Amino acid sequence: MNCETCQLKELSLELLEVRDVLRCVLHTILFHRALGLVRPKDVDCDLFEITYVQCGDAELEKKIDEKVEQFVCWVEKHPNKKSQVCLSFYELKYKQPTWFSSKTERHYWEQWIISFHVTNPKIHGKSKATTIPGENALEETSMRRANLESSLREVLFQIIMFANEKKDHIPLITNSEVVSFPYEITIPSSSDSSFGWRTEVIKRVLQTGHPSLLN
Repeated sequence: MNCETCQLKELSLELLEVRDVLRCVLHTILFHRALGLVRPKDVDCDLFEITYVQCGDAELEKKIDEKVEQFVCWVEKHPNKKSQVCLSFYELKYKQPTWFSSKTERHYWEQWIISFHVTNPKIHGKSKATTIPGENALEETSMRRANLESSLREVLFQIIMFANEKKDHIPLITNSEVVSFPYEITIPSSSDSSFGWRTEVIKRVLQTGHPSLLN
């Protein structure tokens, strides 16, 4: 089975914006790949004029919030670095167990790579004309956030396009869960470099087939 991979556009943002942006992206992907019975819930971003849809499932929301907080903690310890979060869907295949393997193995059929460049906020120096630097800082922050909002909209559109166009690789649905297939959200661990999790992802892909990459 081939593993389809969607490499989303890199987003440049500040630490304060990570929670809002990552939560929005993860919920959007999972809503479009839920495939089960959902209770759509519109949610407004805290920092942007963007509304996205959640599945309306408390357990799903809890799992996403936990991963978002873990990623924020990692970013705080690795400031001003590029990093990635990977959302993977898989199905469990049962096989004859042996002394060195388990009864089940994971077959990954889709992966979403969410890329970030988290930067430190700029510090504006003091000046006798204190109102001017303050005004400049506000204007710069407003312009930067407007650009980020535009980029986030592009990422959401990229998610929708990929989800609608790439369907042939999705396995048969055999349950009525909200998210019909197991999934995992991979973030860098405390000992990882910015892209440290890629080693494990590559191992999984090699087991399930070469991915098709869509930029």
